[in-house]
Amino acid sequence: MRQLRFLQAMNEAYRQVMAEDESVMILGEDIRGGIRGETKGLHAAFGDDRVLDTPISEAAFTGFATGAALAGLRPIVQFQVPSLIYVAFDQLVNQAAKMRLMLGGQADLPVTYTIMVSGTRGGNAGQHSDNPYPYLVHAGFKVVCPSTAYDAKGLMIQAIREQDPVVFIASAMSLPHKGEVPEEIYTVPLGKGQVRRAGTDVTVVAVGHLVPEALAVAESLSEKRGISVEVWDPRTLLPFDRDGLLESVRKTGRVVIYDDTNRSCGYASEISAILGEHAFSSLIAPIKRITRADIPLPYNPDLEAAVLPSPMQLEQAICSVWSYSKS
Repeated sequence: MRQLRFLQAMNEAYRQVMAEDESVMILGEDIRGGIRGETKGLHAAFGDDRVLDTPISEAAFTGFATGAALAGLRPIVQFQVPSLIYVAFDQLVNQAAKMRLMLGGQADLPVTYTIMVSGTRGGNAGQHSDNPYPYLVHAGFKVVCPSTAYDAKGLMIQAIREQDPVVFIASAMSLPHKGEVPEEIYTVPLGKGQVRRAGTDVTVVAVGHLVPEALAVAESLSEKRGISVEVWDPRTLLPFDRDGLLESVRKTGRVVIYDDTNRSCGYASEISAILGEHAFSSLIAPIKRITRADIPLPYNPDLEAAVLPSPMQLEQAICSVWSYSKS
């Protein structure tokens, strides 16, 4: 099967959905130029009315998209960096996330918000390095966080077809990822996680761009220590695949959560709470969380590395929970 990069998979998803559904449009800053690649060629293919470059006012174009969705269109709103959603939070959290419920289900709100370059690529400092998905899950948005090019295309298509607003997290470190992607149009269902590597001793729940790191650590520990690590990828953060998580953790009895959001009230905290409520009797070791520290990301590379979750921390945590005996 041919291989595409994550950004190319996004571009193909946009093209195929826009070709099949004339109500789909995309808007944001520098969309027509397609500098990074995910929107390349869309303006030439679909024209001025469906590919809109907007002024630099995230609140304005986010509210515009809400109105367009209520009027029957299916907008894709692209934020070029994650921190730009903060200036649109009233439109996102107080309007779009609540609109359908406040209207008693009388109107759909099929908007997809693409958050590009989420997290850090190294040296982007405090205002360009956030992973804001815990905020958005808390607000009630459906949120997808693909780790592969295959999932980037399938989850994007499913997100655009949803009748609710959906946030698509395009992690900075996932954008160069290359993998097998079918040419035909397909979807990945929301709320369905995937076992990326089967194992019997320890479950590692890895989110987004940390999945490849978790797989590498799992392979290394299998060779060095004979530890059988299962790597589970939630793919969708809300709705969350609780059954898939619980099936894996009940098998291994040990779990490490590997997530690049803050330690306090970050996404790993929610997963940990689910396990405490529903899998306590199956656990034979304390739940371990490897997360980002509770501070803004520093610019200095050494300090940044100290704040972020790392493969070394993950390896140590796996060995720690593995030391608890099943007998």
